[in-house]
Amino acid sequence: MSQLNKYKRFTITSALPYANGPLHIGHLAGAYLPADIFVRYLRLKKKDVVYICGSDEHGAAITIKAKKEDTTPQAIIDKYHKQIKKSFEEFGIAFDIYHRTSSPIHHELSQEFFLNLYEKDEFVEKFSDQYFDEDYQQFLADRYIIGTCPNCGNENAYGDQCERCGTSLSPTDLINPISTLSGKTPVLKSTKHWYLPLDKYQPWLEQWIDAKEGSWKVNVFGQCKSWLKSGLQPRSMTRDLDWGIDVPLAEAKGKKLYVWMDAPIGYISATKQWAIDNNKDWKLYWKKQADEQDDACLLHFIGKDNIVFHCIIFPSILHAHGEYILPQNVPANEFLNLEGDKLSTSRNHAVWLHEYLEEFPGKQDELRYVLTSILPETSDSEFTWKDYQARVNNELVAILGNFVNRVMILMHKFYGGKIEADTDRIEFTDESLSTGVGEYYDEIEKNLEAYRYRQALQAVMDMARLGNRYLTEKEPWKTIKADPAAAKEALHNCLVLIGHLATAAQAFLPATAKKIITMLNLPNEPIAYDQEMYFNNGHQLNPAALLFEKVEDDVIEAQLKKLSDKKAAAAPPKSANVLPAKENVNYETFATMDIRTGTILAAEKVAKTKKLLKLTIDTGIDERTVVSGIAEYYEPENIIGQKVSILVNLEPREIKGIVSQGMILMAENSEGKLSFVAPTEDFHNGAVIR
Repeated sequence: MSQLNKYKRFTITSALPYANGPLHIGHLAGAYLPADIFVRYLRLKKKDVVYICGSDEHGAAITIKAKKEDTTPQAIIDKYHKQIKKSFEEFGIAFDIYHRTSSPIHHELSQEFFLNLYEKDEFVEKFSDQYFDEDYQQFLADRYIIGTCPNCGNENAYGDQCERCGTSLSPTDLINPISTLSGKTPVLKSTKHWYLPLDKYQPWLEQWIDAKEGSWKVNVFGQCKSWLKSGLQPRSMTRDLDWGIDVPLAEAKGKKLYVWMDAPIGYISATKQWAIDNNKDWKLYWKKQADEQDDACLLHFIGKDNIVFHCIIFPSILHAHGEYILPQNVPANEFLNLEGDKLSTSRNHAVWLHEYLEEFPGKQDELRYVLTSILPETSDSEFTWKDYQARVNNELVAILGNFVNRVMILMHKFYGGKIEADTDRIEFTDESLSTGVGEYYDEIEKNLEAYRYRQALQAVMDMARLGNRYLTEKEPWKTIKADPAAAKEALHNCLVLIGHLATAAQAFLPATAKKIITMLNLPNEPIAYDQEMYFNNGHQLNPAALLFEKVEDDVIEAQLKKLSDKKAAAAPPKSANVLPAKENVNYETFATMDIRTGTILAAEKVAKTKKLLKLTIDTGIDERTVVSGIAEYYEPENIIGQKVSILVNLEPREIKGIVSQGMILMAENSEGKLSFVAPTEDFHNGAVIR
């Protein structure tokens, strides 16, 4: 029996996008398209569901964008909230409400949450040294600090995370920290904040998350277990910022709530606003009910970079509050890459949703189809324009569109588009078709409820393939004269199958489903999954129309050129490609570094990481293990035997449970690509590099 039948209500959320820039296809593939498909499916199953999202309008990202554009945070959030909301609407994401965290109802609820925990003495109050920019006279949020990552040596790591190796950091972990405001080294200054004691909640979290094994995605469960294994530490829920929600304490004047304290509460405040607007009871979708069996099912759809916040921090806040339900599942997706490279907002390497909608009018379903086909469900995947063209032309046009078009044209050619038979109701008369369609529905439902969208979509297309095979076998265009009854029966069976295709496609390709429903001249309303599919005798079909158009080569070439032009425009001037020299050091300091030539003997990926390789290196002195953040650029099997330069007297450091004994030297270009620094001749291992 479906697990969905356990719940009367569903509360579905998609990650709140930062209102500091437009949406791109990576955002869609991560948090919005999967949720939209699932919500549409629930509605077709006649479930009570509310789908919530909105703009995240607080935090350092907003103020950083405002400084870059020489404007105010309010102007930034107003600009991008409007653009994001419009893009979602035009693309057809079926939110019940798209709210914003700058709203009064959200500020009030966030402060209520803080006070609830404060009055229960859940917070740990403590002073700590935090970086302070003396020129700007302000404390620096994590993203206002960059420096060298102590793990992989990336010189542009942020104060909360290194985006090269993925290591979670604190600002004080950075080597040579620099303020992004003044460009100078900040000083440490004491300040008071309120911390959520995650270490206190760890035993409860471990029990709660362990119970999710097998039902949560392996990538989500694995990341949670990794965090727990490392040991949770108290995390500050307040910040020294001038933008955000005021901490509702007299002694905290000038301080704001941490964005990850307020942002997830935005799901609840948006639901409250939706309930007010629609005369609903929001508590039914968020609060624990007297009978636990009456609780709503809460699902968070996010990208993998938000797993810790939705699986560790927000559940801890809800648990500490005590009145709210916890997520039943957090089906996070991995990352989508673009044309062999990471999607990058800063480098403008992206397919922006608002631009796609302008350049491909009326082709929302084509993008939905391609993205669903390649969703990064458990590992990163890649979008290319050539693949987009191939999937549209060879699948949507040649399989689904072709079947529907052929049947509709034949019906109009032979019968003027009118269904006439000896029975009042025209249903499947072919048992194999009926059985096959039933099996594909089972596949769709089974895979959707396991968050396997790619396989579910495949079942929809297999249903269309079934129709094409049946039509080809029956050849009604040939049998129409010799056996007109058989030809008519075959086409009527095909029409019923097209009705089922419209039903099955609704969650994935809503605009296409509506086109099919219009051609079939059925009521312009959703077709529930348990609804019978038949036609009345004498039913008149509407004219045939193409569902999809082929994508021509020149369209794809134009998109590839556009990406290439953006890349060139975003590249820094040649004079800026080379970083300025660091401060001088004396020879004695340099001489303390023992750099040797070595050879990689073995290499393997570090489990549950994307960027780390575990290397065994012959240094000439010994064989030792080094953990290096180069997995994005080198496959393990391809670097066996690679000559390297290795700093052998670097103090050992434990990384992901592995003791790393040294650091290999890599060159990095302006685009972040890495290359080995190695001798040009075959020097013996252990040769000293001076």
